[in-house]
Amino acid sequence: MTDNGDSTTHLLQGRGLVKAYGRTEALRGASAWLDAGEILAVTGTSGSGKSTLLHCLAGIVRPDTGSVSYGGERLDQLSEKRLSELRRTEFGVVFQFGQLIPELTALDNVALPLLLAGASRTESHARAGEWLERFGVRGQAGLRPGEMSGGQAQRIALARALITGPKVVFADEPTGALDSLASEQVMTVLVHTARESGTAVLLITHDAQVAAYADREVRMDDGAVLPAEVAA
Repeated sequence: MTDNGDSTTHLLQGRGLVKAYGRTEALRGASAWLDAGEILAVTGTSGSGKSTLLHCLAGIVRPDTGSVSYGGERLDQLSEKRLSELRRTEFGVVFQFGQLIPELTALDNVALPLLLAGASRTESHARAGEWLERFGVRGQAGLRPGEMSGGQAQRIALARALITGPKVVFADEPTGALDSLASEQVMTVLVHTARESGTAVLLITHDAQVAAYADREVRMDDGAVLPAEVAA
């Protein structure tokens, strides 16, 4: 799709994002967009601003300047209450090390978003079990994170991110701690599930093999998306 400058043509769009932590500028005018059902890989070296871009686009942090538009709303101007609602219902976030709750079993970790949304425990567990089955980790339902392999934990984290049927999944180095075989397994399931449900995926990675799963790739350097790749 050609970017005609109208943010309404894209499901999610960040424009001119600037974000500093103290004297460190993590983003320097970065711009990127994502269409419905698209898988976008954001690549670049460590420290190039990839994770900060994801955090801004997901509404986890607010940019100092610039705008983030999603479905007709300006995320950078929304209340914390509305942002939390979006993250519970329309966004799914997967971090590099999963960030599962260590005291909860795999089943409870995956069911948690539904429980927080008000679903019954019975319904939440039933649906969580279905997602564990889909990701091939039903046998780990009763295990806690410390009892799982890295690949199992990441698949469970992905199941948790997808159980609410989000419109966008933000995946920050989801295979960064995995070996090549586990990485391939995780990416295969993520891509298949996203295609099946029409979910858009923003994938942060430094791995070219992981980026190859995406429909489109943009590269970052020194806090900015490289100019030639801001838009098609």
